[in-house]
Amino acid sequence: MTETRHIPVLLERSLDLLAPALERPGAVMVDATLGLGGHTEAALDRFPGLTVVGLDRDTDALAASGERLARFGERFQPVHTVYDGIREALDDLDHAAADAVLFDLGVSSMQLDEAERGFAYSQDAPLDMRMDRTTGPTAAVVLAEYPEDELRRIFYAYGEEKLAPRYARRIVEARQSAPIERSGQLNQIIFDATPRSAQRTGHPAKRVYQALRIEVNAELAALEAALPAALDSLTIGGRIVVLAYQSLEDRIVKRELAARSRSTAPAGLPMELPEHRPEYRLLVRGAELADETERARNPRAIPVRLRAAERLRIPA
Repeated sequence: MTETRHIPVLLERSLDLLAPALERPGAVMVDATLGLGGHTEAALDRFPGLTVVGLDRDTDALAASGERLARFGERFQPVHTVYDGIREALDDLDHAAADAVLFDLGVSSMQLDEAERGFAYSQDAPLDMRMDRTTGPTAAVVLAEYPEDELRRIFYAYGEEKLAPRYARRIVEARQSAPIERSGQLNQIIFDATPRSAQRTGHPAKRVYQALRIEVNAELAALEAALPAALDSLTIGGRIVVLAYQSLEDRIVKRELAARSRSTAPAGLPMELPEHRPEYRLLVRGAELADETERARNPRAIPVRLRAAERLRIPA
């Protein structure tokens, strides 16, 4: 079974941070990135009065998690949506607010492990990379249709790839001979385009794959819309935990939580008025990393950055 090889990242730490909100009678948690449902299953087991609204754009993930979590009955409420649809999902299910929200960002274990999804550069597969295979262009379409300057832009912006101009140029040259439809083809183009002097630790195509995945799924735009929506959906005393795996995501999370957790009082006021007090307080200092034990047990926890906050007030 797929879920037997899936180890949720920072599971106990996430639940401990959310616990004061999840222990409330009739508490509602939004798992904004349901995946295979590992975090949700543990939360439903630990907090018997909890209901979880599980969001995912991936229909395969919803099917797998639905089977896994069927034993919880109506306490588990799955929704097929991108996580920026959090407010609509709550409204459709008649939840006025959420007590907790969890984001476990990035590509899921199932998407990485199933070669035919095209997310992993380690296996030759069709270049799909869509988290929702019912809609949108594939990575192969991006490689076939984007002009060179657009490919260069996404490799820079979403992959932070210094060799973006070289890779974009070689891709455009290669596609004139044959469509680039499989990861093995793309890997070879990247390998051939990487000068020996620029070879680095790890796979040279890693950043290109990250950039393509983000572009195909509009991940950063969705996150920029989803975080404010999630924070606005929390009740007073509600808590949010976000697990990010790369700097672009973490930067967005850091910026949004910082803005919500500082006073808006103009400089020079003799006292802080209630309407200027911070809306949130941060629950961890900076970004918390997985400890050595978790990293050894679960290699997917190595790049994780955890941030968390609690809602203090709702603006008038």
